[in-house]
Amino acid sequence: METPGLVVQGEAASFSTALRSLLNNPQYSDVCFVVGQERQEVFAHRCLLACRCNFFRGLLGPKLGPGMPSPVVLSTVPAEAFLAVLEFLYTNSVRLHRHSVLEVLTAAVEYGLEELRELCLEFVVKVMDVEMVCEALQVAVTFGLGALQERCVAFIEAHSREALRTRGFLELSAPALLPLLRSDRLCVDEAELVLAARSWARVGATCFLKLSLQIPDTQSKSSCLLIFPNSAPIVFLIHVGAPARNLHLRLALFLCITAASCGFHLLRD
Repeated sequence: METPGLVVQGEAASFSTALRSLLNNPQYSDVCFVVGQERQEVFAHRCLLACRCNFFRGLLGPKLGPGMPSPVVLSTVPAEAFLAVLEFLYTNSVRLHRHSVLEVLTAAVEYGLEELRELCLEFVVKVMDVEMVCEALQVAVTFGLGALQERCVAFIEAHSREALRTRGFLELSAPALLPLLRSDRLCVDEAELVLAARSWARVGATCFLKLSLQIPDTQSKSSCLLIFPNSAPIVFLIHVGAPARNLHLRLALFLCITAASCGFHLLRD
């Protein structure tokens, strides 16, 4: 009876280097992508992409006929991020950069590359700073990355004043803004928060935001901020005691419905 063979490992580094040489190399490639707004051509190999990623397997399908097929246009992913994805698929490693890691993370989520997604998440947590955190929060909310969302909110709570002044804060979507406005740990007073919401509304208040209301027993009053289209925010103060919480909830829900039907934007209660 023949004994089973023994699997031995060659040097991984030389294998990775050889595959890296094929990255975006027109020689021997059989698929061309046109990526990003800059419409940069990127060359790749169908068999490698298909065996490494279900997204590309479905996108490319079987090769039909001789020669190079028509370019595949991927206009929403920047070229640098797409090349990082290909680097990971070819070598199972990737060099990440602070300025582009969120775009690589977005591509990893969209292409179903869980291992690359986790590598990006670890890197984001390591390099997170005030200028980056709101953009990271937006990505987390968009793709349901709960752990990253919690990290971002905690970071903003610890660096509230600086974070609320960034361009990233002004560009948050309404669902991404909600966990910040509901937080009781922001290191700013109510007036500063209202001013930040006013600035946000002037830049990006384009949709109605539903609220889940929580009113502590010790809170004697609450403010409800309504953003009217093309005008300055108007603050309504609703004075209620703890026994009136149910009444307050019904009133707030009424305000939500009214605001939605009239095109207002309810930001905070």
